Amino acid sequence: MPESATLVHVTGTSPDLSISSGLPPDLLEQVRKRVRVLALLLLAAFGSDLVIALGIALSSLFRAGSLPPVAAGEGSLLFANVLAVAASLTLWWAAGKSRVSPSRLLTLGLGYEVLICFVIAVAFQWGHYRESGVVPSLTWVPVVVILFPTLLPGPPRKMLAGSIAAAATVPLSLAFLDATGRVVADGDAYSSAVMASAFAVLFAYVSARVVYGLGREVVAARRAGGYQLEELVGKGGMGEVWRATHRMLARPAAIKLIRHDMTAGEDRRIATDAVQRFEREARTIAGLRSPHTVELFDFGRADNGAFYFAMELLDGLDADTLVRQFGPVPAERAVHLLSQVCHSLSEAHSRGLVHRDIKPANVFVCRYGEEVDFVKVLDFGIVKELQGEPGEPGLTNIDAIQGTPAFLAPEQALGTEGLDGRCDIYATGCLAYWLLTGEHVFTADTPVKLLLQHVQSAPVAPSSRTELTVPAALDEIVLACLAKDPADRPQTARELARRLDAVGLEAEWTEERARQWWDLHQAVPEA
Repeated sequence: MPESATLVHVTGTSPDLSISSGLPPDLLEQVRKRVRVLALLLLAAFGSDLVIALGIALSSLFRAGSLPPVAAGEGSLLFANVLAVAASLTLWWAAGKSRVSPSRLLTLGLGYEVLICFVIAVAFQWGHYRESGVVPSLTWVPVVVILFPTLLPGPPRKMLAGSIAAAATVPLSLAFLDATGRVVADGDAYSSAVMASAFAVLFAYVSARVVYGLGREVVAARRAGGYQLEELVGKGGMGEVWRATHRMLARPAAIKLIRHDMTAGEDRRIATDAVQRFEREARTIAGLRSPHTVELFDFGRADNGAFYFAMELLDGLDADTLVRQFGPVPAERAVHLLSQVCHSLSEAHSRGLVHRDIKPANVFVCRYGEEVDFVKVLDFGIVKELQGEPGEPGLTNIDAIQGTPAFLAPEQALGTEGLDGRCDIYATGCLAYWLLTGEHVFTADTPVKLLLQHVQSAPVAPSSRTELTVPAALDEIVLACLAKDPADRPQTARELARRLDAVGLEAEWTEERARQWWDLHQAVPEA
């Protein structure tokens, strides 16, 4: 996944951590999945008894014309199974609903644990006594009690209360069966029930403390300055990107961390280069003011020493995903998006910066306040300064050719020194080609062959590779951007923007059309 694509705002409601605050949200979501699996397994276990009983009844009805006689207590056991099946279905459904908060799911889960343990205790002890005339010394209840804190972790005190209630169902159900004459229990039977329950509670409490403690350690490790890291949403060549929330302001952000292996390796030159690139990207973004360049909030070191910076968390999708999911865009929308890219690049170029990795995955189309179809240019990780700072070491020696092969200008492919903003113009032409056709300018089975095509092969007009209408003037602009000689391209992003604005279009991409598209395809998630 490209790093840039991870600046997407995660849809759905913010996690409620009022009960399970010791666990990060992504682990809580894994808990949901495990609880659903557990509920399904117990549903199958209790449901099988009902299916068998139903099969016996139907078989007797067809063969003898009447239902078989019901043994004493069978009706009560069947009712208990029905209750357990209903409870399992309820928990399975609740665990699959994101609007059911972790705290509520924990409460439901503990109630379910107590109910299931009571059904198991009654059915197992009664059934065993009916068959052997002896009260069993052990049931499956201790296993369930010990297992629950690992499947549905929560604060130790709350888990202890749930474990005590669940384990107590064994001696309590035995007392109930004994008092109603269904079993005859002596002191040894009660002693075994109490001892097994006590050991189960002890192990469950220890397990709850361990799991909860590990969760708190994960939370502590996922802190970057004033931000709490919540979910890893992507990895790239140099860094990881996390969805995060500011601990005081509750403001969502996208936190980019330099990968640990980039700074912990034995090659100090590589480590130093990685840190310098990372710092340079932060300085670069912080110095840009175009509304179409991703905004930087903060920069520093995390608690574990890792470099990080915090950027705005965007709600939308990158241009790569846009075209893959919904197909090529009409010419008027392509012009609208490309003009915004030019705005970002124009400021960067005016400050002596070359992006060098303009591609669909680094062009984010989003909602931004009240606006839709708003473009943000992302990932300045390999930006090139045309005039380096005095004494600044070269930061491009490790990788002679940088960028993405499908969007690389010929001079980049050849490793030419002295690159300028016109290589970004070429990449913008490749981006335009993708938006209009859903195809790359060139394709090949190896990166080297692809780079050779950028250097040697002439591209065909976008209009020849799409069923959508592409004005001749727009064809000319795209092909001009894709000229092999930088001198034959639009010389600046501002010039490219002016030429795009002058294209005669059959229709306009209005705010109303854009909003209709977003309402249909990218509806605002429920609060």
